[in-house]
Amino acid sequence: MRKISECILALLLTASLAACSGTEQVGTAETGQDGSSADNAGNEPVPVEIAKSQWGNPVTGFDSEGNLTYGGDPSALVVDDTLYLYVGHDVSTNDSYVIPEYLCYSTKDMKNWTYEGVVMKMTDVSWADKNSAWAGQVARHYDETVGKDRYYLYFCSWDSTDSGKQSIGVAVSDSPTGPFEDIGEPLVKGSFTADETSAWNDIDPTVWIENDEKGEEHRYLAWGNSKLYICELNEDMVSVKDYDGDGQITFRTDVRSKTVPDSFTEAPWIYRRQDENGNYYGDYYLFYAYGWREQMAYATTDDLMENRLYFQDTIMKPSATSNTNHMAVVDFLGKTWFIYHNGSLPGGSGFRRTVCIAEVSFYPDGAVAYIEETAAGVFGTASNITALNGEVLCHEWFNNSLGDAEYPYTDMGLGSGLDRITGLDEQWEITSGKASPDDAYTVSIESNNKPGLYVTVKDGKVVLCQDHNGKMAEAQTFRTVKGLAGEGVSFESLSEPGMYLTLSGGEASLTAGEDANAVSFLISET
Repeated sequence: MRKISECILALLLTASLAACSGTEQVGTAETGQDGSSADNAGNEPVPVEIAKSQWGNPVTGFDSEGNLTYGGDPSALVVDDTLYLYVGHDVSTNDSYVIPEYLCYSTKDMKNWTYEGVVMKMTDVSWADKNSAWAGQVARHYDETVGKDRYYLYFCSWDSTDSGKQSIGVAVSDSPTGPFEDIGEPLVKGSFTADETSAWNDIDPTVWIENDEKGEEHRYLAWGNSKLYICELNEDMVSVKDYDGDGQITFRTDVRSKTVPDSFTEAPWIYRRQDENGNYYGDYYLFYAYGWREQMAYATTDDLMENRLYFQDTIMKPSATSNTNHMAVVDFLGKTWFIYHNGSLPGGSGFRRTVCIAEVSFYPDGAVAYIEETAAGVFGTASNITALNGEVLCHEWFNNSLGDAEYPYTDMGLGSGLDRITGLDEQWEITSGKASPDDAYTVSIESNNKPGLYVTVKDGKVVLCQDHNGKMAEAQTFRTVKGLAGEGVSFESLSEPGMYLTLSGGEASLTAGEDANAVSFLISET
């Protein structure tokens, strides 16, 4: 777990060694003609502490005890000064979905996150599969019958009462942190949507509530995989509105099958912009997962029920660590947030996910700017790492593949003379050492634009690699010592003591530090 605590990345290579027993205060060192450090020659390397990035991605991945905890398909709800984040709890140990419950986190500043616990267990849902807490969304609505706000968790699961299809359910709570109680039956059965092409067309509900220009409240519910369905809800929030008033709920009239935008896969999310007074304006946005592996895209419409959705653009490429993605888009603290998942934690994948955040920017015409998946996120710090010989550490350029067979990425090239995108493939987030997070003198070095892929010592080489099996922490941890050239910092491999990250001749490698300028690095914030 990454602790979410406040710290600014100074990235000045300080050597406050007075606090370290048996070490010297580091000053300016003269470098010998062979590049060796005059004050380090023949001595043990001097440990130095460098500041680490904080508040980066992911923002979840822990429970109340700080244990590694996976969860994906995020949704979000803002209640007054708090944003509540909901995920399905991934407990899979293989390549299958095992999701027995929904978890909740909360934040007041998007930096510091609190684990709120389990909000609903699937064992308490009589009609659903006990390990299929698939994507859901929570909405708040005033209940006149009890005179207060109540909270409604719209979710999906395999339906034991409907020939094993997926169905849409709803559960109710008096608190955004639950517990939520299922109403006892599906809200929309999979068999009701008669144009199904698979047993999982009815998944991933999204809800939207607003008043129209006449002051009439509308409560929209949309969902789908490959197909896209939408209906209005009654004021009770737990039943479908009889849209044409004929006294019965019918498919295509009350629950409608929409023409899907380009490459619609799943994970629909309805959003609309607000002005400075909180009034909604302009088109509706439908964000969704595009194709396979899943990119993020959006479409727009001026009428959710009646009119067509028009594809606009893809806005995020597929993740480097997860085959799926799922977004929530909400306004909070005066900004619009894009909340998504990847598999960047140790052992992570599309079946063991974690939540990340980015900020959404709009062009003057309302178009959504492209969103880069990053390790530093909104509040963390990305850095360049430059050897004293002038070579800049980077990884090779590659597009995240659309083919499953290419994953996981475990042997991507590192060096300085590689084909790369300047300004992207040479950015790194430096964090506490994965193998020893409480040791101030260790770090891990994560690619900023390929989150979850780290500088890794593997079979005597140095590569960019995902910790896909959760067993690579030591290989992805380095001890920070005073630069062997007398300035900067050198990175000693924790798994290969006495060997240092080296950048020379365009290649990254491990050496014993014979070329001090190639193992001594300056770090600068990008």
